[in-house]
Amino acid sequence: MRMRWPTVVLAVFSIIASASGQSVGPTIRVDTVSSLVWGEDAPSGATSSSITDPVNGYSSRRLTYGGIEVTSRVGFEPISRNETGTLVSYTTIIANSTGSPVSARFRGFGIDSRTATPLTLVRRGKKHKAKLSTNKSDSVELDKMHCFTGGFLPDERFFSADLASQSFSVAPQTAQVVSTVFRDPREYGSMLCSVAGCYPTGTIRYALNVDGHDYVFVWPGSSAAYCGG
Repeated sequence: MRMRWPTVVLAVFSIIASASGQSVGPTIRVDTVSSLVWGEDAPSGATSSSITDPVNGYSSRRLTYGGIEVTSRVGFEPISRNETGTLVSYTTIIANSTGSPVSARFRGFGIDSRTATPLTLVRRGKKHKAKLSTNKSDSVELDKMHCFTGGFLPDERFFSADLASQSFSVAPQTAQVVSTVFRDPREYGSMLCSVAGCYPTGTIRYALNVDGHDYVFVWPGSSAAYCGG
């Protein structure tokens, strides 16, 4: 099913940090920007669609506008057997079919109006710079994450805590893949379990800015893929 959508008012996620650098609570700043929201129906020249993998049934969401196509997929898993909490992993593919390079950067992430920043990502065997994360809860080992080791999401490029504000370029007629990992910012009621399995409650929102437009993807937590763990 294909839809069309407008330039809208986007709730841009931001975190108020204390002098110690710790998050003390989220706030939402509302700015009028050129935003494309998956599933919003209005005549603007942009289209949204869904893609289902015929092999595993996993769903992806696609946003297309002005020669740029952004496809997203989201998965989740427990932090570990010894630690409560949920990790939400997100991958986007930016395909540029225009004649000029475009820039892409992380814009925001939230679940039910609670925001989160990307985690610092650590690979086994590589020295971890302590200055990037002074708290264990701010980092995650990629080699222990099922979403990546199981092949559900690619680990080619990341927006991590130290790179979240940086942008990268997508050359004409090429595509780039970028993933991000977040800790579910909610302390209670973040998971719902039944005989059919468990999944995050609420609504997941992820925004990526490409060529000056915010591509905003909205996912019910129940549609996120369980990666194992």
